[in-house]
Amino acid sequence: MVLLQPDPFLNELTSMFEKSTEKGSVWVTFKRSSLKSKVQRNKMKTAGQAIDYRCLIRATYGNKTISTSVGAKEHQRFQASYATVLKAHMTALKKRERKDKKKTAEKKKGGAKKVKTEPMVIA
Repeated sequence: MVLLQPDPFLNELTSMFEKSTEKGSVWVTFKRSSLKSKVQRNKMKTAGQAIDYRCLIRATYGNKTISTSVGAKEHQRFQASYATVLKAHMTALKKRERKDKKKTAEKKKGGAKKVKTEPMVIA
């Protein structure tokens, strides 16, 4: 796994998406991380130091895995760039067929009506 800066990560992610149009899938995961071991975090917590959490982003295509770490200050810019990359490479998705709301409402109201029947008395 290679830890890249955010801009090279997005460039590499773009190339992964382009390769995946022919065959395969790209998996992207987001995870909160401090990039420190549990022992170091516990020492910082007991010393009263604030722990700086970051967002760890991993992308996997086949056997190749890349990752980057994004801080709170640069998160907005990264998300905007990431959204642009996703929009550009989500061309293979099919649009969802939406049902007409009026037709479904009429079916619910005007469906099979139950008719009250009186019990038959046989004398």
